[in-house]
Amino acid sequence: MPGTIDVHTHYVPHGWPDVSDAAGPDSPWLRVESEREAMMMTGGTEFRRIQSDAWDPDVRLADMDADGVQTQVVSPTPVFFNYARTGEQAAKIATIFNDLALDITGPAGDRMIPFCQVPLQDPDLACKELDRCLDNGHRGVEIGNHVGDRDLDDAGVVEFLQHCASRDAPVFVHPWDMTGSPRLDRWMAKWLVGMPAESHLSILAMILGGVFDRVDDRLKIGFAHGGGSFAFWLGRMENAWHRRNDVIGTSEFPPSHYLGRFYVDSVVFDERALRLLVDTIGSERVMVGSDYPYPLGERPVGEVVVKSEFLEPATRDLILRGNAERFLGLPAS
Repeated sequence: MPGTIDVHTHYVPHGWPDVSDAAGPDSPWLRVESEREAMMMTGGTEFRRIQSDAWDPDVRLADMDADGVQTQVVSPTPVFFNYARTGEQAAKIATIFNDLALDITGPAGDRMIPFCQVPLQDPDLACKELDRCLDNGHRGVEIGNHVGDRDLDDAGVVEFLQHCASRDAPVFVHPWDMTGSPRLDRWMAKWLVGMPAESHLSILAMILGGVFDRVDDRLKIGFAHGGGSFAFWLGRMENAWHRRNDVIGTSEFPPSHYLGRFYVDSVVFDERALRLLVDTIGSERVMVGSDYPYPLGERPVGEVVVKSEFLEPATRDLILRGNAERFLGLPAS
């Protein structure tokens, strides 16, 4: 039987050309410490320690085999999006990283599916880079959940999403650049609280910002980390839409109407949370995601799906593979 499809993994190249002329003194670079370890840097600041599983296809394939993963979607690491730069600067960096992604995924053949990054702050350049990448072998695109203070209902982002729909390019939305506060500097709270909140806000913007009312329903869009806290608070949104329609009645229909327009991944780590996702978002809209190779990811990949006793075999197969095949436009197994 075909193995799992993991729609949420990241890569970091094992070095890249100097981009300081485009990104300035705090440009991203890699401090390589050995063949197996490196430190991701932004200027002189250490961002995250990584290992060779971030760039070595042989290491990734061995881990995939160990976890029963047939196919990975390999997406950029969001710290490299560079949305705060000019569109031209971000486009230059995106071109470098997107081409290096093909070097990582190419040796794995169809077992690794590359997703590109784009200069989302400039819709014309973003569409141009998406087209170039699709022509070169990328299957879809990963975007951050906001550009500065502009959410996914920003006119420029909507223009880009329309283009993705016209090209049948799946979009994976990843939270990034969480709001800072001294209260979030303990216990990795930016990752434990900020990321779920950012994903929730992204879906809120798609619904209440009227994006789903405006964008072709051919758009295939998925959200990382189970869509954050959205599934838990859908009822609160629904209640507010009816009771305070004067404030948030900005979508054509109530929030629950738009279930079925988007996907979420399964990296929620708990059977109770997965049950809520399946019950709320729908069994045909949840896909396995792991956040591989980062420490807060799920290993073995898809473990919560495999071990969840409430899932019928057919539903489990949909989550492990079938839904991702539809999202990615792959032949159904």
